[in-house]
Amino acid sequence: MQGKKKVIVGLSGGVDSSVAAYLLKQQGFDVTGVTMAIWDGKPGQVPSGKHACYGPDENVEIEEARELAGILEIPYQVFNCSQRYKTLVLDYFRQEYLSGRTPNPCVKCNQLIKFGMLPDAARMEGLEFDYFATGHYATVEWDDQRKRYLLKRGIDPRKDQTYFIYRLTQEQLSKVLFPIGKMTKLQVREIASRINIPLSEKEESQDFYSGDYKDLLDVKDTPGDIVDQKGKVLGKHNGFWNYTIGQRKGLGVAYSEPLYVISLNKDKNTVVVGTREELMTVSFIVDDLNWIAFKSLAEPMEVEVKIRSAQNAVGAHIEPFEKDSVKVTFYLPNDSITPGQSAVFYQDDLVLGGGVIKEIAK
Repeated sequence: MQGKKKVIVGLSGGVDSSVAAYLLKQQGFDVTGVTMAIWDGKPGQVPSGKHACYGPDENVEIEEARELAGILEIPYQVFNCSQRYKTLVLDYFRQEYLSGRTPNPCVKCNQLIKFGMLPDAARMEGLEFDYFATGHYATVEWDDQRKRYLLKRGIDPRKDQTYFIYRLTQEQLSKVLFPIGKMTKLQVREIASRINIPLSEKEESQDFYSGDYKDLLDVKDTPGDIVDQKGKVLGKHNGFWNYTIGQRKGLGVAYSEPLYVISLNKDKNTVVVGTREELMTVSFIVDDLNWIAFKSLAEPMEVEVKIRSAQNAVGAHIEPFEKDSVKVTFYLPNDSITPGQSAVFYQDDLVLGGGVIKEIAK
C-alpha cells in the first residue's frame, strides 16, 4: 500500500497556518510544521510591540508555533534562514532605498526565502516531503490547455494575498498547497475555535520589520533640499531615503495647498514635491517580470493592475515594451505609482503575472 503524501506547513504561530495544517491532516496527509528563523539577533534591540515578520520577538512567535504544533499533534522543526535572508532581502531592501526606490521586501522574501530557502533547508536537513503548504489566501490550479500551473485569488476578497506571491515560479507552484484559499476568514476562525486553536490573533502586520527602517539602512543623516518641480527650494530634509513617492505627511513645508513627494533624486539628494495634480500619472514601465498564466506577453491586453497591496486592482492597458519590459497605461490617472513597488496583473481571479515598477513613462 502506498504511504501517505507528506507535506510541510509553514507555521507562523497564527490562526491561518494552523488551520491549514489541520485541514491537511484531516485530508490524510502526513504533516510536519516548519518555521524559518530569520532574525539575526542584533544586540540592543527589543520587541516594539508592533507585530512584523522580522524583529526581536521572533523567539516568542517560534514558541507559539511550537505550541500550536503540539495542539495539532504534528512534528515541528525550525530552520535558520537568517544569513540568506540578510543577503537576499535585507541587502536588497537597503540597496533599493538608497537608490531612491521603494522596495517590497515581503514579495522578495516569499519568492526566495519562504517558498525557496525554507523548503530547501528542510530537504537538506533530511526532511522528506511531497508538498510545501502555507496559510495564504490564494489557490493554485493546473490548466491542461495552457500546460501551466495557474495562481488565482483567494475567494475572500478582503484577505486575498496573491499580490505578495506573484513571483512564484512554475516549479514552486507545482509543489505548493494553499488549504484555506477557498475559505473566508470567518470560516477559518470557526474551524480554529472548534479545534481549540487560540483566536487571540495578533494584529496582522502591514510591515515586515518591527523597528525603525533606519536601523536597516545604516546611514547617517545627509541634509538636502526639498524642491518643487522647477527646482525652487521649499525646505530641508536629512536624507532622501526617508521619503517615498506619494508621501504627504512629515514634509515640514508650508504651502498654499497640500504637497506630496513626486520623485527622489539620489544623485542630488533632493526630494521633489508637488500638488496632487502634479503627482497624478497614467503610464509607467514595469520590468523584472514573472509571468504565470503564460511564458511572456506577446500582444497588448486589457487587464486589472494592482500597484499596492492594500489597494484594489484597477483597469489598465498593458503592452510589450523594450528589453523585456511592459508599458502599463491606466484608464484613469493614479497617484500611487512608485518605482520599486510591484505591479501585479489580473484578469478576473487569475493572476497573469507581474513585475517591479521601473519608472514613470516619458
